[in-house]
Amino acid sequence: MNVAKNYSLAIILTLASFSAAAQDKSQSKRPASQPSSPQSKPLQSGTPAAPGEPKKPDHAASYYHYAMAHMYEEMMAMYGRSEYATKAIEEYRKAIDADPSSEYLNAALADLYSRTGRIRDAVLEAQEIIKRDPNNLEAHKLLGRIYLRSLGDSGTQSREVLKLAIEQYEALVRIEPKNPDNHLLLGGLYNLNKDLLKAESEFKTALTIDPGSEEAVTQLARLYAEEGDNKKAIDTLNAVPEGGRSSKVYAALGATYEQQKDYKSAVAAYQRALALDKDNLEAMRGLAQNLENDNQTDAALSAYKTLQSADPQDWQSSLELARLYRHLGKFDQATENLKKAEALAPEQPEVAYEEAIVLEAQGKYDEAGALYEKLAAKFSSADNAAERSNRALFLERLGNVYRETGKPMMAVDTFRKIVDMGGEEASRGYSAIIDLYREQKQWSNATRTAQEAVQKLPDDKGMKLALAQQKADEGKSDEAIQLAKSVIKGDPSDRDSYAALSQIYARLKRWKDAEDSLNEAEKLATKPEEKAYVQYFWGILYDRQKKFEQAEQAFRHVLQQDPNNSSTLNNLGYMMVDHNVRLEEALNMIKRALEFEPQNGAYLDSLGWAYFKLGKYDEAEENLRKASDKTPNDATIQDHLGELYARTGRLKLAANHWERALDEWGKSVAADVDQQDVARVQKKLESTKVKLAQQKQ
Repeated sequence: MNVAKNYSLAIILTLASFSAAAQDKSQSKRPASQPSSPQSKPLQSGTPAAPGEPKKPDHAASYYHYAMAHMYEEMMAMYGRSEYATKAIEEYRKAIDADPSSEYLNAALADLYSRTGRIRDAVLEAQEIIKRDPNNLEAHKLLGRIYLRSLGDSGTQSREVLKLAIEQYEALVRIEPKNPDNHLLLGGLYNLNKDLLKAESEFKTALTIDPGSEEAVTQLARLYAEEGDNKKAIDTLNAVPEGGRSSKVYAALGATYEQQKDYKSAVAAYQRALALDKDNLEAMRGLAQNLENDNQTDAALSAYKTLQSADPQDWQSSLELARLYRHLGKFDQATENLKKAEALAPEQPEVAYEEAIVLEAQGKYDEAGALYEKLAAKFSSADNAAERSNRALFLERLGNVYRETGKPMMAVDTFRKIVDMGGEEASRGYSAIIDLYREQKQWSNATRTAQEAVQKLPDDKGMKLALAQQKADEGKSDEAIQLAKSVIKGDPSDRDSYAALSQIYARLKRWKDAEDSLNEAEKLATKPEEKAYVQYFWGILYDRQKKFEQAEQAFRHVLQQDPNNSSTLNNLGYMMVDHNVRLEEALNMIKRALEFEPQNGAYLDSLGWAYFKLGKYDEAEENLRKASDKTPNDATIQDHLGELYARTGRLKLAANHWERALDEWGKSVAADVDQQDVARVQKKLESTKVKLAQQKQ
């Protein structure tokens, strides 16, 4: 899901509310010359102005009408009736007419316009004041608040509104340079505008004015974190003496550790935050999330339950509990928490999406498919990037349901709807179609689709690499390598390109070239998750070369960074089973992978093969048959079933499955077939047929 969080905007709006409260308080004070309470209507001003002379202020009339306006404002606030607002505006107009030079009255009227929703009038009034007095503090504050609220209310960062807000707070900083709140707000606006150096300067200025400002410290740290400099962010927060750190500072420290994927340190920081303020909901959420990230499942469940009790209206804690229970295979508890989340947020697509995943994990494909279809229809008129991405995700899941239920043509039609969306989504749809055709061993259809994708999306790197793989599988190695190399541009994005090029070399069994390409990818990997990504491909490459020890080392490196990487858990577990080493550990790894993807045919095959090696033949048969039902055209699964039936004396079934294995290998491309496996199965099949013939005689 694309559920984006704009922390900078949230902070700006929070500070704006503080600023507005202070402004309201200051405006409740009367002007110095204002009478405490007018007793009667004032006399009209004496001598009228001579023709051509400016009108003289009638202060008595002005004070009277101001008092009346103020009275109507209080009645408006007390009774909530719009006619009092209208009367207050009328009185302000009369007061201004009596004293046109009073900027205070103009500012008060503009503020009233703002509070009663007449934003355009408020803006015009404030702009008129600034024309007459460019340094009018109250008018700039009012305009600044209006533009900030417009940013929040619109849900989008309108460039024009953002520019106007920046102009007002630049003026406020100029007029009132010692006010740290102005610098904080301006820094937040610069951050939204991606003007990071200016944002950093404003946050530092606020910190210089008020060294104890936790808001300045946390905003500055968050800015560094958003720039990817987590070390600088942590140093900024740690610079606050421990005795002076608030719960908020520790929570910010926890969030920064989380971005570094240092989950244990994040947990410790959030725990310190809660020790200082047990009601800090942000720290509760952070603690629960990082306990989950650190694979402390029981503790995470407990933390989410605490959060659920502390904030009964928080639907997200119920949603996270449902996800955790799903990973544990406890579908009843997952469903129970989803019902709670749905009752609190009936229109949230995330809840319905998780419900569909739970149904899919239980093998209830018809119900899951109906939900995915409903969600996709809800976003059929998506008009922004996040909604388009959500629709593509729901369609992709729906297409995968059709794949799982043996309806490949319906899956293709569904993926085509993603292609028809155009843009980035088109590439996603094409990739799904190509993968489906490859799974079905419809190689020519896969190549044709990849060619179409490159033609329609000539600048899409992923589609060119997909076509390069197809050419490699067709034996057109030179064309494949040339096409794959064409996407290398000499920038950090080449990391993924080199990894893909390495895979193509590996399929061509050009091992040295494959290793050289991965070395290039590794040079471009700077972040821990990027290094783990490259190590995963090292594991795959070493495994294909039958270099077991190097492959195991690479896979374990990935798991150090990401203990819940299901693909790595399965690959390492299967490899250990295949080599008959540490079988119990391997079994637990595969089970862990299945917690995340319980219907994955490859993982079920790994589990069945592990049980076979452990001599648990009933469990082995159950899982291998499930795997075969999900991916009937996988030769390796058929080979494993053959081994199981031969070991348990069911030779005819063994021969049938070995024949299917050979048939599937015959339909596969050369890169996916190990000829040693083919020779081994052929030999076993012939031997088994001899035994069957002898039994028949």
